[in-house]
Amino acid sequence: MNSRTKRFRHLFRALSSGNYRLFFFGQGISLVGTWIQGVAQAWLVYKMTNSVFLLGLVGFLGQIMVFVFGPIAGVIADRMNRHRVLVITQTAALLQAFALAFVVLTHTVQVWHIMVLSVLLGLINSFDMPVRQSFVVDMVEKKEDMGNAIALNSSLVNSARLIGPSIAGVLIAAFGEGICFFLNGVSYIAVIASLIMMKMTPRMVHTHKSHVFRDLKEGIHYVAHFPPIKYILLMLASISLIAAPYMVLMPVYARDIMKGGPQTLGWLMSSAGCGALLGALYLASRKNVVGLLRMIVTATLVFGFSLMALSFMSDLRLSCFFLLLTGFGMVTNMASSNTILQTIVDEDKRGRVMSLFTIAFLGMAPFGSLYAGSFAHVFGVRAAILLSGICCVLIAAVFYSRLAEIRAHIRPIYVRMGIIPEVAKAIDMVADIEVIADKE
Repeated sequence: MNSRTKRFRHLFRALSSGNYRLFFFGQGISLVGTWIQGVAQAWLVYKMTNSVFLLGLVGFLGQIMVFVFGPIAGVIADRMNRHRVLVITQTAALLQAFALAFVVLTHTVQVWHIMVLSVLLGLINSFDMPVRQSFVVDMVEKKEDMGNAIALNSSLVNSARLIGPSIAGVLIAAFGEGICFFLNGVSYIAVIASLIMMKMTPRMVHTHKSHVFRDLKEGIHYVAHFPPIKYILLMLASISLIAAPYMVLMPVYARDIMKGGPQTLGWLMSSAGCGALLGALYLASRKNVVGLLRMIVTATLVFGFSLMALSFMSDLRLSCFFLLLTGFGMVTNMASSNTILQTIVDEDKRGRVMSLFTIAFLGMAPFGSLYAGSFAHVFGVRAAILLSGICCVLIAAVFYSRLAEIRAHIRPIYVRMGIIPEVAKAIDMVADIEVIADKE
C-alpha cells in the first residue's frame, strides 16, 4: 500500500464503522437538500418583502427555538435512546419541508407561513442537533476515530454547503423556490432510511429518578466549573452572536452590492462552503486533538480578518476568495472546538454539554441574525460585516489570553487517555522508579 493510499484511508478512517458509514452517506444527501431550502427561503423572503429586517427576523425565528429548548434536549440525549429520537426528528423535518413546498407551489404562500414553519423547524432542530452530536460516539466503533468522525461530519455539512447553494441558484432561476423545498423533503428519506438500516447495540441508559431540571442544573454546574469547556463555549457563543450572522446578509450583499441574482448568491455561499470543506478535511487528516487549541485561535483570526476584507469588496471574484477564507476559519474553529469538547467531556454529561455547544454555536445565531438585520438596515451591509470581523479578532485575542489556564486542565486528561504518549510514558517511568525505591 503506497503512502498516498494510506493517507486517504487515514482521512476517512471513521467510515470503517458500518453504522457511521450508513449515517454519513444518508446524511450527506439530506444536507444538500437542507442547504437548497435555506438559500431558497432566504431568497424568497427578500424577494417578497425587500426588507433586510424581515430577512433577519425570519432567521431569528428559525433559530430561537434552539436557544429555548436546547438545554432540555441535552437532558433527553443523556436519558433516552438517541437513535429513536433521531428517527422522529428527521421524519418531522421531512413533513415541515413538504408543508413549505405545498404553500409555495400552490401560490398561497405569505410571509407569516414562512415564519410559522421556520419556528416549527427550529423546534425540531432544537432536539435533533444535540442528540445528533451526541450520537456520533454511539456510531463510531473505535473511540480513537471520534475526532475523525466529527471532522468528517463537518466536511459533510460543508460539502453540502458547497453543492446545495449552487443547485438552489439554478433551480430558483429555472423553476422557482417551491421545487427547492420539495426536493429537501425528498432528501430526508435518505437519512431516515440509513437510521432504520443501522444495527445498533443498545446503549446503557441509567434510570434517572431526579427531575429533568435538576439534571439540567447539574450539567450547567459542570460546565461552569470546568474552564476548558466554559471558555470554549463562551468563545463560540460570542462568535455566533457577533460574527457568524454575516450569512444572513448574503442575499442583500448579492443583490445590492454585487448587483446579481440567485446565481450570484449561490456562488457566494458556495465559496464559503468550499473554504469550510477544506477546513474540515484538514482537521480530518489530523491524527489527534493535540494542537487544536492553537488552531482555534488561528482560525478565529482568519475568520475575522477575512470578514473585514469582505466588507470592502465590490468584485465578485475577490468576494468569493475572501468568503472561502471566511468559511475555512469559521468551520475550523467550530470543528476544533467540537472535537476537544467531545474528547474531554464526561460520558454521562455528553448530551447536556453538546446541547450547550449547540446553543453556543446555533442558539445565539437568532439574536445575531436580528442584530445583523437591524444594524445593516441602519448603517448598511458593509458596516455590519466590518464590525463582525473586528469583533471576531477581539474574541480571538481574549481566548488566547486564557490558553494557559485551559491547557493546565486539559493536559491531565490527555495524559490519562494516552493522547500525549510521551508524557504518559514518562509519568509511568517515574511511578516505576518510586515503586522500586520504596521496595529498597
